[in-house]
Amino acid sequence: MIVPHDPLYVTRPTLPPRDDIEDLLKKIWDSRFLTNRGPLLQRFETELERYLDVPHVSIVANATLGCMVALRSLGIDQGEVITPAFSFVATAHAARWVGFDLVFADIDPVTLNLDPKDVERRITPRTRAIFPVHCYANPCDVEALAEIGARHNIPVIYDGAHCFGAVDEGGSLLRHGDLSVVSFHATKVFSTFEGGAIISHDAKTKQLIDRLCNYGIVDETQIEALGLNAKMSELHAALGLAQLPYVASDIEKRAGVSQRYWDQMSGIPGVTCVCPPNRAGLNYYSFPILVGQQYPMSRDILYQKLQDVGVHARKYFYPLLADLPMYSDVSPGGLDNARRASEQVLCLPLYPDLASTDQDRIIACICDPCG
Repeated sequence: MIVPHDPLYVTRPTLPPRDDIEDLLKKIWDSRFLTNRGPLLQRFETELERYLDVPHVSIVANATLGCMVALRSLGIDQGEVITPAFSFVATAHAARWVGFDLVFADIDPVTLNLDPKDVERRITPRTRAIFPVHCYANPCDVEALAEIGARHNIPVIYDGAHCFGAVDEGGSLLRHGDLSVVSFHATKVFSTFEGGAIISHDAKTKQLIDRLCNYGIVDETQIEALGLNAKMSELHAALGLAQLPYVASDIEKRAGVSQRYWDQMSGIPGVTCVCPPNRAGLNYYSFPILVGQQYPMSRDILYQKLQDVGVHARKYFYPLLADLPMYSDVSPGGLDNARRASEQVLCLPLYPDLASTDQDRIIACICDPCG
């Protein structure tokens, strides 16, 4: 008999105290400045540059638009973009929406990030950009990808949607690449409900990106580029300003949840924990596991077993992007690691206030799958 429980979802958004946003809302109501790079958004950009220790931040309405604008800023209309076959669909969709042909590449079997050697094999005279993903905020092999990009004179633009607060020995993961895009979606470590940002390295590039986010407008009479509307509202900026003081504490709490998973599950035959919590610089965005052949049931059966007790884990990322109908014209082959990961991956619930009793329920299902 299945005992009913309150549902546990793969993530649960963190919200700032309501009192913290009241003063900011008053500023919006008093000024009637609702959008179009208002004072709160400009303040938010400045505070993010300081918090992330990156040179230039351009805030956008969401990270998908951010990826589109970042790719569009290359000034290229046609050609190929190399991107991992194992990612959330927004990565591929963004490249296709701005007119690029997709080339899916394989991933490293340990980090689940884009494999630089496979990238090298897939470069052609039509390659216009390399579009890696720091999957689950695990850092890509940034040095190898930068070397490939420089040698072939191909820009590297990172989909760093998962990466807020993630660092390596040199600082924020978002500083890598010609451009980098981060998400502030409600499912992420840091949230403005919907939102994101593009990180660039010089003022000229930031100016171009900001204009592309506002239809390409220069001033009241000049429009210099084919832009779109990717602006964030003052309300969302206010949420970001209110949330920012709490994100470091949230990451610390996420670390505790991740450690508890690791301590209980790292020795289970057939279960691989993708993001060991002792790896420096993680932001503990998610806790993905790979369910391999040594485990007594398949990933899909375990997924259903968890569903039956109200645990809504997610198959991030399944299906493989190369298997989606809108990409049936992309036939790369040689995606063995990506396909294996897609068929084995399961992301477990992880958020700062996940109760230990609820986490015990999840762990018990995995440690004793036949119980």
